[in-house]
Amino acid sequence: MRIARASLALLLIAAFSTQLHAKTALFCATPTALQRTSEAPRKLIVLGFMGGRVHATNYVHREALMAQQLQRRYPDTLHTEVFANHDATHALDRLLDLLDENRDGCLSPAEKSSARIVLYGHSWGASETITLAKRLQGMNIPVLLTVQVDSVEKLAEDDGTIPPNVHEAINFYQTEGLLHGRATIQAMDPKRTTILGNFQSSYRSSPVPLDGYPWFARTFMRQHIEIENDRQVWDRIEALIGTKVSPSGDSALLVDKKLP
Repeated sequence: MRIARASLALLLIAAFSTQLHAKTALFCATPTALQRTSEAPRKLIVLGFMGGRVHATNYVHREALMAQQLQRRYPDTLHTEVFANHDATHALDRLLDLLDENRDGCLSPAEKSSARIVLYGHSWGASETITLAKRLQGMNIPVLLTVQVDSVEKLAEDDGTIPPNVHEAINFYQTEGLLHGRATIQAMDPKRTTILGNFQSSYRSSPVPLDGYPWFARTFMRQHIEIENDRQVWDRIEALIGTKVSPSGDSALLVDKKLP
């Protein structure tokens, strides 16, 4: 009887572990999982986070619009999704699912090391971008690029320090509004992470139209949402992400030539 109960317990533990691995992607049960199912370059995965309490499908906001534009421009080589900044757990689960090429419920070292990921966000979404990058660091999953736009640090988060699993990071900000973003970011390990720059925008002489935004945002957070709706900033971000679609893309050249 004890042996039967022990066997049943082991079966239950095994079933639970299979479900758990689908969420954490930290362990693999079989040696065959160490092999990737394909040697072709993986799709670039681009995940964005909205600021404030904004829903992921609110296309008044550039975070959502850019994702839509990227998907249309690179339908075969890129996958984009956008999340509310309070939906980070769902974003992580979705990302791990996308990385699991052979659909075995866990990530092998090969599936992790071949990951091609870009993370971006505005305001609280930018803070969540770095928090997700740090969670991926704990899973040994690399990130090609993080992009922060007027990053506002959320409670118990640190949006100013970029983890060493991130290859490149860039920060856009403004300082004129009552609500404004972080002016500088720094790498935990400068030998592993390149900070492409901290780029400041000003809207005193060139205000950005804010059609579709609520009156209180236009009144009390104007500059904070001007940079969110600044087409020049987001066109640069889109072009920068575009350099990551191909594994041989060189974002440093783009930054040197096009960014102020």
